[in-house]
Amino acid sequence: MATSTSEEQTTVPRWRIIGPGLVVAATGVGAADLVATLIAGQKFGYTLLWCVVVGCLMKIVLVEGAGRYCLSTGRTIFEGWRSLGAWTTWYFAPYIVIWGFVYGAAAMAGTGLALAGLTGALSTTWWGILSGVLGLVLVWTGRYSVFEKVLAALVGIMFVTMVGAALLTLPNLGELLTGLVPRIPDGGLVNTLALAGGVGGTITLAAYGYWLREKGWSTPRYMRVMRIDNTVAYVVTGIFVLATLVVGAELLYSTSVAIETGDAGLLDLGVVLQDRYGQWAGKLFLLGFWAAAMSSLVGVWNGVSLMFADFMTNVTNGPAEDARAGGKWYKAYILWLTFPPMVMMFLGKPVWLILAYGVLGAFFMPFLAITLLWLLNTDRTPAEWRNKIHSNVLMAIIALAFVALCVNEVRKAVSGA
Repeated sequence: MATSTSEEQTTVPRWRIIGPGLVVAATGVGAADLVATLIAGQKFGYTLLWCVVVGCLMKIVLVEGAGRYCLSTGRTIFEGWRSLGAWTTWYFAPYIVIWGFVYGAAAMAGTGLALAGLTGALSTTWWGILSGVLGLVLVWTGRYSVFEKVLAALVGIMFVTMVGAALLTLPNLGELLTGLVPRIPDGGLVNTLALAGGVGGTITLAAYGYWLREKGWSTPRYMRVMRIDNTVAYVVTGIFVLATLVVGAELLYSTSVAIETGDAGLLDLGVVLQDRYGQWAGKLFLLGFWAAAMSSLVGVWNGVSLMFADFMTNVTNGPAEDARAGGKWYKAYILWLTFPPMVMMFLGKPVWLILAYGVLGAFFMPFLAITLLWLLNTDRTPAEWRNKIHSNVLMAIIALAFVALCVNEVRKAVSGA
């Protein structure tokens, strides 16, 4: 007979700040997110600060929903999707394969760029390849405790360096507070949506349930600790993204300095910091840039590989051990993330592949929000843990916001091709 909610919660082990929540949040904040935030600060100063808060709240709601489904049912998010019909598999199968190939190249390029700028030795390509192989080594055995400690160290580096850079610029607190008033500047709608949607990940949000399982949090008795873990993780992420916006507003907006889009923009900012505060400031920032890029790489190499292992085990009706860390499908996807994308780093990115990546990726956040609404309002979730009215309202608003962002991303991908 199931224990009551109150009894379950009193037996939960003591919560610690480093847990699956910080893992999913850190994995979701990569070099591209930092550049998007810096450019928002460069273009609009503190005007879009409120978007950082909204973005964190959106991710807290979605990740809590994914975690609640997994803990209350004992099923993975892919098993939930599969219960909604075969259409989810037809979307997810090409998405995870194409996404992994393109993301693998992007992740290695981001880490390589940071290390090339930091050391002045070797090229971005070769540093990226070394980073990809290092990521493979760190997650190959699938030991969650080791993986969590590595992510914790990287989060510490990226947090201290970026918050330090923000404090170094001596932000204008008066202007900072005015940014909490919601308003959309002229020509800033896309930046507003992108900034809110980019705080802390896309497909990695759905990996949260797998990290809960690897941590050993697998039943409703961990519901309260999961919620604390998730909320604190995104508060920490919000402070980190806020610090990035401060740096963009103080160093770039006030001086009309423009940075490049893409990962190279972070190198530009390193140069600005170096010119203003000395070489040490530029190097310290590049170290934080590397930690952010590397945390995303290592997190994806582990978390999305767990998702792929679960997907393949379900569609092939394989043994349960194949769906876990260290199994054959888990290792196969790590290899897919690491080695085939190296070709793209040497030969460039084919347009058709980037188009498919952009279009499929744009649909993921609406897909996650809508399917969570479906799963958490039907008998696929035990009645006690289904959505309440406030959860439904928030998820519906989030779904609409991501549908709007999806339409814009598809339009950009098609016109860019």
